[in-house]
Amino acid sequence: MDPRQQLLTDWVRQFSGLEQAMAEPVSGDASFRRYFRVWRAAGEVQPTPLIVMDAPPAHEDCKPFVAIARHWHRQGVMVPEILQADLDQGFLLLQDFGDSLMLDQLTEASADQLYRGALTELVHIQQLSAPDQYPLPPYDAALLDREMALFPDWLLEQYLGLELGNCERALLDTAFAFLRESALAQPEVTVHRDYHSRNLLVQPGTNRPGVIDFQDAVTGPVTYDAVSLLKDCYIRWPEQTLCDWLEFFRVQSAEAGLHRADPDTFRQWFELMGMQRHLKAAGIFARLCLRDGKQGYLADIPRTVGYLVTASRRQPALRHFHEWLVGVVMPAIEQRIGPAPFAEQAPE
Repeated sequence: MDPRQQLLTDWVRQFSGLEQAMAEPVSGDASFRRYFRVWRAAGEVQPTPLIVMDAPPAHEDCKPFVAIARHWHRQGVMVPEILQADLDQGFLLLQDFGDSLMLDQLTEASADQLYRGALTELVHIQQLSAPDQYPLPPYDAALLDREMALFPDWLLEQYLGLELGNCERALLDTAFAFLRESALAQPEVTVHRDYHSRNLLVQPGTNRPGVIDFQDAVTGPVTYDAVSLLKDCYIRWPEQTLCDWLEFFRVQSAEAGLHRADPDTFRQWFELMGMQRHLKAAGIFARLCLRDGKQGYLADIPRTVGYLVTASRRQPALRHFHEWLVGVVMPAIEQRIGPAPFAEQAPE
């Protein structure tokens, strides 16, 4: 047991029913946070599972998570209830939503119901105000630019070893400006910012997902979270299926008063927002490998950049960027990692 896990175990044992608790590792994520499961006895016939989050204060700030979780929980969003918190040590005791990630439960038969449930929950989240004690940061031009810069900085130069000259830099600057302007033109809502199949947990007896990993929420573009879910970096769906789900979300979010966009406008917002997110995600996956030693995310880079290739092909204003992706970037990725899984097949 490492020192942090021992500290966490000692902390959780002060609470009723947890005096003999043993912290069992559940998972880590792309940050420094780790999660453990403990069991509360308290005289119950069936012990209750709970989750303990370990967020080292030197690397993680729990305050946004706590503020957002408490506010969203009061507003009826299915986020874990916070049962105990020690912000100085970086420990939280949380309601346990189980281990049934949406990604692991997706099949051709289950997908439609799961996605429509997740999109309905998303519309609920988008309508929420910011917590009283934590104004959500804006998804502004500076943040959009910092995220897109991860693509050349970490994937192209540091991981793939590509040399970017003045022409390539100008090409990227033009593409980034186009994507930034589209994002900033969209109506603003509450944005989860990582709303995808690995951060949604299937709950027994309801079509509503348990929502986790929301601490980076901001106020930003109405299509951002829909992109995270429907153009997921971890699974790809057939085009017509994606279009059906997107139209379902467009209608629901319009009826909620979040925008007044027609299908073509909304789809254009969605496509360009997706490019911004996939530039960011591809760069983060490379950074997780190079900086943090987490090589498992490399396998998701070909799919993620594959989304960029598909989306840029549909944009006349990004023709040169598309040609460069196809002619330079994708061959480098295929040589270093492997081909993009372009086949649009639903899981068995």
